[in-house]
Amino acid sequence: MPDNAAPAALEQTRAVTDMVNVDVPKIYDSCRDKDCVDDLRIYPTASSQQHIENALSVRPRGAELLYVDVKVAPISFNRGHYTVDCTYFYRLTGETFPAAQSVTGLAIFDKRVILFGSLGSVKSFYSGDTAPAITADELPTAVVNAVDPIALSMRLADADSAQPGESENRTIPAYIAAAFDEPLVLSDSVRRWYTTVGQFSIVRLMRDSQLSIPAYDYSLPEKSCPGTHDDDPCALFGRIDFPVSEFFPPDVVDDSPDYRSLR
Repeated sequence: MPDNAAPAALEQTRAVTDMVNVDVPKIYDSCRDKDCVDDLRIYPTASSQQHIENALSVRPRGAELLYVDVKVAPISFNRGHYTVDCTYFYRLTGETFPAAQSVTGLAIFDKRVILFGSLGSVKSFYSGDTAPAITADELPTAVVNAVDPIALSMRLADADSAQPGESENRTIPAYIAAAFDEPLVLSDSVRRWYTTVGQFSIVRLMRDSQLSIPAYDYSLPEKSCPGTHDDDPCALFGRIDFPVSEFFPPDVVDDSPDYRSLR
């Protein structure tokens, strides 16, 4: 959402022509987090487990966020507040030492936040439904925005050094298991694979609300849509600007770490 100064600046240059009523999701509460998850266990694929058994160490190669499962539940002792349980599913890749074998596995991170979501008990009915359907508005809608994590480190350890509770079997949804080319090793093994990841995320609670907002004008695109019938690849290539920055190193290098440089 833009800050409060943006609409005020807009009103000074454009006159309000009308007030319109809209039905939009209203954000009642939100939070942002910078989580550093230490010693997160990775469940490797079958072939990756064989490489791990014979490796001395493993270094990170990449991390990908596959999915976030989000569940909302009310808090009985704090009216209008809700718990948002988020389960992050990651695909991690690494390289073993000394054989330099590529290994892949699944890591799972559980996170819970408490946010205000107001109260609602409206049941919504929509025209055009092929079957009777009711959308209950008793719980707010939780939305999680997240980027791919940063794999900060990886390590191997023997099974006898496992932390309490690690032997509990996790239930892996079928759509997560299907993201891997091989079955995952979820049972106990001699050698275990761990990682530390950094995760940036935003969690918010929303409800459908009817709001009145000022309308300045109809939104008419200013950019034209020119058609083309040119199938010549050289002609298409000729419209691409020369990438000067790719050939000449910059005079100044910014040493401050950012998300893209650490991935």
